[in-house]
Amino acid sequence: MVFRQFFDPVSSTFTYLLASRRGGEALIIDPVKEQLGGYLAAIDELGVRLVHAIDTHTHADHVTALGDLRDATQCTTVMGERSKALCVSRKVSENEVLRMDGIELKALYTPGHTDESFSFVLNPRRPEAVFTGDVLLIRGSGRTDFQGGDARRSWDSIVNKLFRLPDEATVYPAHDYNGCTASRIGDEKRFNPRLSGKSEAEYIRIMDSLNLPNPAMMDVAVPANLACGQL
Repeated sequence: MVFRQFFDPVSSTFTYLLASRRGGEALIIDPVKEQLGGYLAAIDELGVRLVHAIDTHTHADHVTALGDLRDATQCTTVMGERSKALCVSRKVSENEVLRMDGIELKALYTPGHTDESFSFVLNPRRPEAVFTGDVLLIRGSGRTDFQGGDARRSWDSIVNKLFRLPDEATVYPAHDYNGCTASRIGDEKRFNPRLSGKSEAEYIRIMDSLNLPNPAMMDVAVPANLACGQL
């Protein structure tokens, strides 16, 4: 399998490009508008055809490249069925599987960070990895204080959905702020300080007491992303 992980240093966002082989079909997850040139260069170098551009949720800290990628490659733009982005070509529902050229991605509805967040499980019959967006981070979890976020739903999404994946499944989040690039489900069960050994009530108290400032780009990014990054 062809796998590329990109990083946007301004928003600390990870973007993932996957293809089963060089010259085949590809998909991209959580692309950032300012990094469009790098994605298109990689697509050209690998000789792949971009089929799907996916956002795990409506991001508040950067503008998506979904619309720009659709214009450049004629790919299908994809989000979860609860997204309010009317520009999206295809909205997936719980357990729906995206299939392309030897790769399967199963959609999991994982609200908590936002009320429309989805995660995507790679090759779900024998799960290899999960792209968690902002719901589950490496040794952390996404904030739950805006865009319909809810700490109780975050706990449920992580513990009752993501943590039921195999321990060896790789966790690929949409962000990391500490230099990490990936984790594993088993490691997050054991070592994530917000979750390991915590009750649901303790987790909710942790999340409700974070008192974080709003993302600097929130007022620009959210309306832009509801238009697939093309206001």
